[in-house]
Order: sequence, then C-alpha cells, then structure tokens
Amino acid sequence: MKALLHALWLALAWGSVHTTLSKSDTKKATSKTLLEKTQFSDKPVQDRGLVVTDPRAEDVVLEHRSYCSAKARERHFTGDVLGYVTPWNSHGYDIAKTFGGKFTLISPVWLQLKRRGREMFEVTGLHDVDQGWMRAVRKQAKGLRIVPRLLFEDWTHEDFQSVWDSEDEIEELSKTMVQVAKSQHFDGFVIEVWSQVLGHEHTGLVHVLTHLAEALHQARLLAILVVPPAVTPGTNRLGAFTHREWEQLAPVLDGFSLMTYDYPSAQQPSPNAPLPWVRACVQVLDPSARWRSKILLGLNFYGTDHSASRGAREPVLGPRYIQTLKEHRPQMVWDTQAAEHFFEYKKSRGGRHVMFYPTLKSVQVRLELARELGVGLSIWELGQGLDYFYDLL
Repeated sequence: MKALLHALWLALAWGSVHTTLSKSDTKKATSKTLLEKTQFSDKPVQDRGLVVTDPRAEDVVLEHRSYCSAKARERHFTGDVLGYVTPWNSHGYDIAKTFGGKFTLISPVWLQLKRRGREMFEVTGLHDVDQGWMRAVRKQAKGLRIVPRLLFEDWTHEDFQSVWDSEDEIEELSKTMVQVAKSQHFDGFVIEVWSQVLGHEHTGLVHVLTHLAEALHQARLLAILVVPPAVTPGTNRLGAFTHREWEQLAPVLDGFSLMTYDYPSAQQPSPNAPLPWVRACVQVLDPSARWRSKILLGLNFYGTDHSASRGAREPVLGPRYIQTLKEHRPQMVWDTQAAEHFFEYKKSRGGRHVMFYPTLKSVQVRLELARELGVGLSIWELGQGLDYFYDLL
C-alpha cells in the first residue's frame, strides 16, 4: 500500500497537470454569436464524434443541450449510479425525471438530523420533500430508489459521545430514521457524518452505523454512507476513512459515496479529480476488490475557475462555463495525466484565469475507470453538468 501511495504522489507531483499551461485564444469574439442547438438529436454523443480529446469551444456550445431523447432512459453503465439533487438547483429535478432510467439511486439533499436532548432526535428539512416529484421520478424508472441525504447537523462532541455510549440512544435514533423514511416513502438514506468525527472516535461511529444499518435493513431500507477520499488530496497519506473502517463497514452498509473530487493543490491551478488519484482512492480502500460494487465513485459535474491574480478558485456550473466559452472562444487543452480539459482566458480587469470543467471525454474516461475497477458512480450533482453528458451513462 505504501508503494502505491508513493507512486501516486510521484505521478501527481511531476505529471503534466503541473507543467506550464498552453497559451489559448483569449480574444473576445468580435463577430457573430456562437450558435446553440435547441432540438434533440437522434443519435447519442458516442455516435456523433463528440467524445474527443480536442473539442472546440464552438462545438461544445452548439451541442451541449442536444442529447439523444430516444435513448434518454437507456443505460450504458451497468453498475449502480447515484445522482444528487439539490433544492437550490431546480434543473437537477428535471434531469432526474428526464434521465431517471439511467440511475439506480437518486439522493435529494433535503434533510438534517439534529439531537434535541437525551434520546430525542429530529429530522428537519421535511418542508423540501416533494412527493409529486418523487412519484414522477419513480414512474420514469422501474426499481429506482430515492434515498435522501441525511446530514448530522449541529452535533457536538458530547452529542456523539452520548449516543455511542448508550444503546437506548442508538435505538431511539434508529426508530426516528425508520419512522421518517416510512412516513415520507423514502427507500433509505445517504448518511453524511463521517467527516464530523475525529479519527480516534471512529470506533464509536462504526458501532452506531452498524446498528443503524441493521435497523434500516429490518425495515427494508437502504443505508449508504458518504466517505472522504481514501488518499488525502495532494499527499501520499491515507485519508480519514481507511481500509480498516472499510473492512468493518463494507459487509454492513449498502453503499459508500466516495468523494473523489475537490482535489486541492498548493500549486494553482489544479484539476478537479486527477485520474491517478481517483484510481488510488479505490485501490487503497479495497485492494482485494471484495466489496468494490458498493463503492460509488464520486464524479463531479461542476468545474473550477482559478484566478492567477487572486490565487483563488471558485466553483463553476454549466451556464457560466458555456457563457465563458461564448465570450472567449478559448483553445481547450487535454491534460493527459489528470485526464481533464482546461483552458486559459483573460478578463479585462480580472487578469489571467484557468478553468477546469468536465467534458464528454473526461466523463467517458472516468466511466471506463469505474468499469475497470468494478465500482458504481455518485454524481455531484445533476443540475450542474451539461445535458449531453447523460448520453454516456
């Protein structure tokens, strides 16, 4: 395992992602505006010659809305696919209905779990639950399961300690989760809690999660856990969720939403999820491939914009990405090491910027990696990407 981590560190340290960036055309368009297709296509992107390492900005702008409607429910990826949907991005709700057949799990980011006192728990955020939308999504895809994300919110160290020291607390917590799931017609939960607990306290958390999973399973509900990367980004060190915890929880839980994105780097700019790092996060977690199908490999459908003058970066969603392509018509560069596209442009008063954003090629490469490793996918999040990405799923 140490050898794998060392090799990963060397690859990322010396890979092309950190070499001098190629110059791109930063001139604003002075002639006609780039066109955008508004009609669906009768062919998926795979058959239209669009999944390439050298896409042109004008082609991305032209084609990004034009997905193959005839195959909008047809799956190309056989593993589990989880898609996150957020209340603040309504387009994600539409994507889930249109492409529901391509997903096995949909996770609306609706809920928070709060501890109100001894053996007293409350699930908040229920005002965001949309039963009509849930029915519409299920109608479009047989067997699709809706598993809202449940965030442990405002928990103190004392709250956690009280729960894992008391079987009565764990029982009440389990009852609360099951009751909410049943009353709201959920199929289970995606539980987000791991990153809130310090490393030396993970033993108690494993104990609680094991009991929660048992209670959910008895009620025929799913338990999926959000976990941080198994390799700390930018280093060769193990992450906060290691092979040890994996071996304890993999037989118990139904899935693990692995956050293989948001790759930070002291050297700006940097890709969102370098492919060698993504691969290592899976291999370090489950080197024997015993439970690989339970890993849902994180796939970002957003990008990042890096400002050289401010030394800062900020997230980029699809509309801004398309607008930037329209305004600057940049030359898109394929980073062979990270397996991501980026381009450089200049703002009149903002100086030099470098933008990384998913493309058909970068998404396709990660789908191929997921197939090779025998894992599923978790997409953050459905409203942020380009519509024609879903032809690939």
